[in-house]
Amino acid sequence: MIKAVLCTKLGGPEDLEIKEIQAPEMKPGHVRVRVRAAGVNFADTLIIQGKYQVRPELPFSPGIELAGEVMEVAADVTHLKPGQRVMGMAQSGAYTQEVVLPAAAVVPIPDMMDFASAAAFPVAYGTSHVALDHRAHLKAGEKLLVLGAAGGVGLTAVEIGAAMGAEVVAVASSPEKLEVARAHGATHLIDYSKDDLREKVKELVGGVDVVYDPVGGAAFDASLRCINWEGRILVIGFASGTIPQIPANLLLVKNVSVVGTFWGAYMHKDPKVLGDSLKTLLGWYAEGKLKPHVSETFPMVEAPKALRALMERRSTGKVVIDLN
Repeated sequence: MIKAVLCTKLGGPEDLEIKEIQAPEMKPGHVRVRVRAAGVNFADTLIIQGKYQVRPELPFSPGIELAGEVMEVAADVTHLKPGQRVMGMAQSGAYTQEVVLPAAAVVPIPDMMDFASAAAFPVAYGTSHVALDHRAHLKAGEKLLVLGAAGGVGLTAVEIGAAMGAEVVAVASSPEKLEVARAHGATHLIDYSKDDLREKVKELVGGVDVVYDPVGGAAFDASLRCINWEGRILVIGFASGTIPQIPANLLLVKNVSVVGTFWGAYMHKDPKVLGDSLKTLLGWYAEGKLKPHVSETFPMVEAPKALRALMERRSTGKVVIDLN
């Protein structure tokens, strides 16, 4: 038997339960991993409420990214072996002490990477890199506006944008959060709790070429009005709770592109995109260009508190659950 954080009914984090369950059965082409840490994502807060695109059958364990050690590999898996330290990606179930994942979703991690950093890595960094490189084709010297710049995905967009040679304008809700963004590569800082976003962007850089938006709502509307000719707006999510209604006339006048990025869909539609992206990202990590920021780590029994911290925007960077 193994322990798991289970969603037995749809609701808030406080409705989650810690229970003992049977270890999952091994399958061909799969790998069994002893999970040591799981990353907490905004999607996890939605999936337990039944508000996400993916809706697992109850009961289920949340969590889509993890790190740990390979326990067992199927006979047809040759590139992994027991004892290897790895990160993994799942549809759900990462808040469980053991998981069985497709071998293609499991990647060895560098020796210098700890489990908390590895668990915080694939989704946030993967989302931002695929968005900025594959979808927006961000170029060195361009101006990048990152909304929610101290959050889980926003902070990785700041880092990756800087690594790609962009001039990064970070937007967050407090001086403390903006200092975190500055430490990870932001050139300009905007406190949206007191500054007018549109006017401040114009004052600092005149306009921006790419907008990275995991927030939606009024921030999307303001960014649309300070984007440059042939600019690209990346739709990452709607943390504000409001899905923007886009005035198409503004897109027409400036030849602006609004580009959606659902990172998880590439697992099925085009996994090579994710594989190539992760290879690049791990290379940058080894070179010291990326430094995962884990602001809080919670023990398994406090998983509800981990999710609540994310929902209430009290964290910066990533939140991780320790499953030891």
